[in-house]
Amino acid sequence: MTAPEENAAESAGRPSGVQSIDRAIAILTAFSRARPVLGISELARHTDLARGTTHRLVSALAAHGMLAQVPNSTTYSLGPRLLGLADAARDQLSLDVQAPPIMSWLRDRTGETVGLHILDALPSRRTIAQVESLQPLRRTYTDLGAALPPHLGSPGKVLLAYAPGSIAQDVLADLRRSDPGEADEVASALDRVRHDGYAISLEERVKGVVALAVPVRDHKEAVVAALTVSVPAVRAGHEELVAMVPTAREAASRLSHRLGHTPDKPTTGPS
Repeated sequence: MTAPEENAAESAGRPSGVQSIDRAIAILTAFSRARPVLGISELARHTDLARGTTHRLVSALAAHGMLAQVPNSTTYSLGPRLLGLADAARDQLSLDVQAPPIMSWLRDRTGETVGLHILDALPSRRTIAQVESLQPLRRTYTDLGAALPPHLGSPGKVLLAYAPGSIAQDVLADLRRSDPGEADEVASALDRVRHDGYAISLEERVKGVVALAVPVRDHKEAVVAALTVSVPAVRAGHEELVAMVPTAREAASRLSHRLGHTPDKPTTGPS
């Protein structure tokens, strides 16, 4: 780094070593599925760095296996060392590791039972974890892991609404064969979920229980789970559940962030 660059870093209140890390990260994050291969000039343009600075940082990253020069080319791609780092991150950035503290935070904020749900390949909806309310009268999931109809309840509708491919249409087609009226109701409910970004169920699957569900996304933008707040019906109705939506969204956003999701706008919430 030249003396003027060092002075600029110090005047900005950032040590030159930290600035170098920032710049290296900017280079790495310039690569994407849409831009898997980039040259020095392109990297300089994407990162707003001088070409000479970019070349020095790219050479250092390549020496450590973070970048790799494409054979018979002057362009670069992400390097092989990142594969091992990705495997290590994937082991820790999983629902079972990352969800519990967020679920506890949401339980403490709402005072109600929090559940975590996924859609399997059947497709069925399964509740894979819960953090129970501390109140004497509370919802308790007694069917953890059991396969449930995917269209019933707020978590099922959230998962179906954002399911990949034709899963939602296949479920609706099966319903239409047995109950066309219910199929139409579910289809309308899925449209509302896509519009509102959450689902509410009022004693739909379990008598005496109402629930709110919001989606959880991963690093690929896919909805991989639904986070729910479940409440005894004597304590809440539609209005009370809607009032919990911002808090539930905050928790889901933070859990999504822990899974690698990067929303358009930063969110605040439990760490």
